[in-house]
Amino acid sequence: MDTSLALVLLLAPFLGFLINVFFGKSLGKTVSGWIGTLAVLVSFAVTLYFFMNLTQSGQAVKISLFDWIDISTFKVDFGFQLDQLSLLWLLFVTGIGSLIHLYSISYMHDDENMHKFFAYLNLFIFFMITLVVGSNLLVMFIGWEGVGLCSYLLIGFWYKNQDYNDAAKKAFIMNRIGDLGLLIGIFVLGMITHTLDFDGINNAAQINNAMSGNTGWYAFAALCLFIGACGKSAQIPLYTWLPDAMAGPTPVSALIHAATMVTAGIFMVTRLHFLFDIAPAVQNLIAVIGAITALVAATIGLLQTDIKKVLAYSTVSQLGLMFLALGLGAYQVAVFHVITHAFFKACLFLGSGSVIHALHGEQDMRKMGGLKKHMPITFWTMLISTLAISGIFPFAGFWSKDEILMTAYEHKNSMPLYIIGSIASIMTAFYMFRLMYLTFFKDFRGTEEQKHHLHESPALITFPLIVLAILATIGGLISLPTGSWLNEYLAPLFAKVSGEEHHGLTDQTYMLMGIALVGAFIGIAIAYMKYIKQNQVPEADENITGVSKILYNKYYVDEIYDYAFVKPVNFFSKFFRDYIETGLSSAVFGLGKVTNELGYYGRKVQNGSIGLYLFAFVLGVCAIISYLFLAQNYI
Repeated sequence: MDTSLALVLLLAPFLGFLINVFFGKSLGKTVSGWIGTLAVLVSFAVTLYFFMNLTQSGQAVKISLFDWIDISTFKVDFGFQLDQLSLLWLLFVTGIGSLIHLYSISYMHDDENMHKFFAYLNLFIFFMITLVVGSNLLVMFIGWEGVGLCSYLLIGFWYKNQDYNDAAKKAFIMNRIGDLGLLIGIFVLGMITHTLDFDGINNAAQINNAMSGNTGWYAFAALCLFIGACGKSAQIPLYTWLPDAMAGPTPVSALIHAATMVTAGIFMVTRLHFLFDIAPAVQNLIAVIGAITALVAATIGLLQTDIKKVLAYSTVSQLGLMFLALGLGAYQVAVFHVITHAFFKACLFLGSGSVIHALHGEQDMRKMGGLKKHMPITFWTMLISTLAISGIFPFAGFWSKDEILMTAYEHKNSMPLYIIGSIASIMTAFYMFRLMYLTFFKDFRGTEEQKHHLHESPALITFPLIVLAILATIGGLISLPTGSWLNEYLAPLFAKVSGEEHHGLTDQTYMLMGIALVGAFIGIAIAYMKYIKQNQVPEADENITGVSKILYNKYYVDEIYDYAFVKPVNFFSKFFRDYIETGLSSAVFGLGKVTNELGYYGRKVQNGSIGLYLFAFVLGVCAIISYLFLAQNYI
């Protein structure tokens, strides 16, 4: 029974993919859209079934379909595990994924390749489920590579625009860089533990740590795995692909940024937490990289004018905070922020899509304004999610972000990380309310034609926004300072976690909450003064100067990468093509020409003259006899 249902959970989106690929065009746009949506809803329903059973029984489900690799003592099976962590991830992957599919039915209705879009979305969900439910690193790696492939297909979905193709290739290549680190980590773990199964790696690591304490290879493997996580979850230095991923349709942005691909790195580190726990140096590196990423991305987000780019850098910054929590060993806190972030960030991206839909593709906030009265549902849902991401009480983001900052404050020698995280959070409140003020308040700054056609989006677009806004409001209730359901739920996986060890409502707790709230309100107040009181509008690109220009141009990191890596690779590629390859080709063809010439003259000897043949024969015999005679005398 469990095996059959697990296969339904996994294969329902894949079946939706197959139907839409082969029959979607003939079925029509609406039918293909609903098939894709229902396929993910089936997976969500099965996930709920397993979740309820696990909540009641406390027993995880492990399934081995068949032996995949069996070489001497090294064995890998094709297996799944549905435990607390995987089911929690599946709930928001399939749940939010269903809402995004529903939203896409209306949003993508005018696209001629709508059936193909839903096929790619279904395939994306299939690979994400594979990544989450795999019981070993090899099955996880299938899903890991699969979501990378699907991100390439979806980011470059509107392939007639070359810039979009470039963004898709950039995402694919930068993820391959991280994936090389992941592969090396997998090979190292296979070499030292003789297994890729998560439980087997855990047992081997604990035995090694207890007996010898020499964790060098384990630390190296953890470092390599973290490099893979940096690629998927957009951490410095492999983060630049994520903002460019905005080239894809808005539902793709919501799917990648909120619930699926970018959370893969956090999931992998959390799943292998026992490996990182015995590598404190790597943990410290994770915390530092996360904090720096949060701050750098937040500073870039301050001056962006593309509504989706602001949200993209917000995602990078929030992911940095999650990695900060992972680096401090607070895995359950990182998971908490993953969940709340999935709620409010999906709502924000889908809300931005609603705005773009109403403005017929316009994404520049300098050409928006005054949309509050025309799009009330979009406004209120985005406002709720903005309050959540800004860390305003009592919305979901307040509780999860506060947990991260509190953990950093209490952790030994991590006060600088707490300060960096707090500054990034203040900046988040500023640039998110900057987005709201420029988009929904004051007078409309677009064209008269756009103003004439302003309207609220259809129900299929606004319904997911309402659901996500409700979740962004109440999502924090799963882990409160007075008692954490989430911690209790994850306790079987994390030995250090229990409700008793959770933060209580102490004076220090109130102080840290107060500081976080004051910081958020300061960011909001600055945005209010600039964009409401002073009615400022960001300057045109050519008028931006000084530090603002550096931030607006994202610290010129893309240009630095271009000069440091892309241009040298192109130069050497051209050099080898024009000179080395040409020289080798000339040498090879030269040998052919010499052989051809020798053959040409050799053919002239074969002229059919028997007298000439006899003369050559006699010369040959004489030469042989002479050689034998001389050789004998010398011997």
